[in-house]
Amino acid sequence: MAMLKKAWHKYPALNGLIFHTDQGWQYQNGQFQAWLKNYGISQSMSRKGNSLDDGLMEGFFGILKREMFYGFEKQFKNLTELEDAIRDYIEYYNQKRIKIKLKGLTPLEYRKLVLSKANKVS
Repeated sequence: MAMLKKAWHKYPALNGLIFHTDQGWQYQNGQFQAWLKNYGISQSMSRKGNSLDDGLMEGFFGILKREMFYGFEKQFKNLTELEDAIRDYIEYYNQKRIKIKLKGLTPLEYRKLVLSKANKVS
């Protein structure tokens, strides 16, 4: 709850956000779910035993862990240093890391390409 309240104070326009979780007890808590609903945040909870529900995020976190942590001896001094490293990685992933599945483009470049084609159609 503290994390959500902190996020809400920093970014009060989160209404319409989809908050994806697994089935952990903390996410099934009535107080947590009521808080999300009260602030216009939809909860997307994966179904038990169905990894396809959260496949995109699980895939991303798998890549992040493999490319950022596994095989490296990097130790973070504190949570802020870890948060900064994750933010830097997300920026790298979206803006610099090309993907074969995205026609050799970065996710940001591919998103712009798809949106430009969609705008031409509509």
